Amino acid sequence: MNKQQRYELFKRLQRENPHPTTELIYHSPFELLLAVVLSAQATDVSVNKATESLFAVANTPKAILKLGEEKLKDYIKTIGLYNSKARHIIQLCQLLVDHHDSQVPHDREALERLPGVGRKTANVVLNTAFGEPTIAVDTHIFRVANRTGLAPGENVLVVEHALLKAVPPEFLKDAHHWLILHGRYTCLARKPRCGSCVISDLCEYPNKTE
Repeated sequence: MNKQQRYELFKRLQRENPHPTTELIYHSPFELLLAVVLSAQATDVSVNKATESLFAVANTPKAILKLGEEKLKDYIKTIGLYNSKARHIIQLCQLLVDHHDSQVPHDREALERLPGVGRKTANVVLNTAFGEPTIAVDTHIFRVANRTGLAPGENVLVVEHALLKAVPPEFLKDAHHWLILHGRYTCLARKPRCGSCVISDLCEYPNKTE
């Protein structure tokens, strides 16, 4: 895919969705951080159901610590891996209180030092909470980048670096959301909806569906 095609691809995605954002429901960087930690191997819908009740009673690091690990589990037990996630969240909240004045750090290295937070989670927080031009490559974005020919790569880190070079600068801030939503609702894993895809003619996937 050449430079002109890449520009046209994002121009069309922008036209379809001028103001993309995460489907996780949050009202602060801390709520977003917890929601993203909980979303690992879980759907945004299931996370939103759990956090609606949780955030109503505890939506700060100190409030979560006061709630405690066992009560936290009661709120998130419908989410996969809830035992380990509860443990990580308690540890994460303690670190935020002890070292960051209960604030979510606007810094990749500091974010990645938090329990349960890897590069992908850090990228989501940096992009969505702080407006940084980062791209968190999940399974959807990995598939779209490779299938379309936008930014092929054999692993998520290679694809992330390729996307940062391939995406035109004016689209970089929102590219993460456009690509994940495109993978979630149009460029499906088993049967992509090529017939209703706004970038189908630009896509290099050889096995297009109707």
